[in-house]
Amino acid sequence: MWRILPFVSRTNFSTISQHQGQMMKRGLPKRKLIPNVDNIVVVASGKGGVGKSTIAVNLSHGLRSIGYRVGLLDVDIYGPSLPKMMNLNHKAETGNDGLILPLINYDIECMSMGFLVDSGIFWRGLMVMSAIETLLYKVKWSQRDVIVIDMPPGTGDTHISIVQRLNLTGAVIVTTPQDVALIDARKCVEMFSKVDVRVLGVVINMSGFVCENCGSHTDIFGDGNEDSICRDLDTSLLAKFPLLKDIRLSGDDGSCLLVDSKPNSIKQSITKMAKKVSVNFAPKN
Repeated sequence: MWRILPFVSRTNFSTISQHQGQMMKRGLPKRKLIPNVDNIVVVASGKGGVGKSTIAVNLSHGLRSIGYRVGLLDVDIYGPSLPKMMNLNHKAETGNDGLILPLINYDIECMSMGFLVDSGIFWRGLMVMSAIETLLYKVKWSQRDVIVIDMPPGTGDTHISIVQRLNLTGAVIVTTPQDVALIDARKCVEMFSKVDVRVLGVVINMSGFVCENCGSHTDIFGDGNEDSICRDLDTSLLAKFPLLKDIRLSGDDGSCLLVDSKPNSIKQSITKMAKKVSVNFAPKN
């Protein structure tokens, strides 16, 4: 696999920075669709630790459950979590045309740097963008109605470069109700606004803890007032998820919360989130 990755050898600011602003004002590269992909949705957060990857994975499951052909692309080069969260533990292979073949589970095609290189690589500068270019344009997707992209946390130059290269359907913002997370979520919304990418809505994650025994709700990271958060971010609510052990376990063992036939509020929230996102899609081919 090293031969297809030539860039690898074995050896709280609340506003966009001046440098980032200058990057955005430059002549933008021509935005492209990923071959065989009709819609591209990025899942982003202004900071790490808010459950962005969990939301990206469950959004993918939700879209698949309502009939879409889904791909899931993890471009978090520094900390790829898709292999574990989708229970895919082997390396990707390349086809005769030199393109990387996605791995598949739950009928979702998946790609991540975790499928290509060993852990422990030190990523620097141009290596990162070269790796991302590989993930964006050198993967042989089957015909997909949508690719969900799990972005790296933050709003740095790498993020700006990604969103400037792709013809995006829109962005999903993930935050917790905590004030410090909302500060960074605002920065994320600002970044997308400056590069003319539509924000499809916000997912409020870890909105509270629900006791398994008595059902009482405790606001650990803030009261999670959805109206206030949506007004602050100038967008609409896609979903709201509490802290639940089942959500954590599904990520740890790579299982799908929608497989269980028993109805529950989390399954309903995932499906509603997927439906709200899908109304923005181009018509199916």
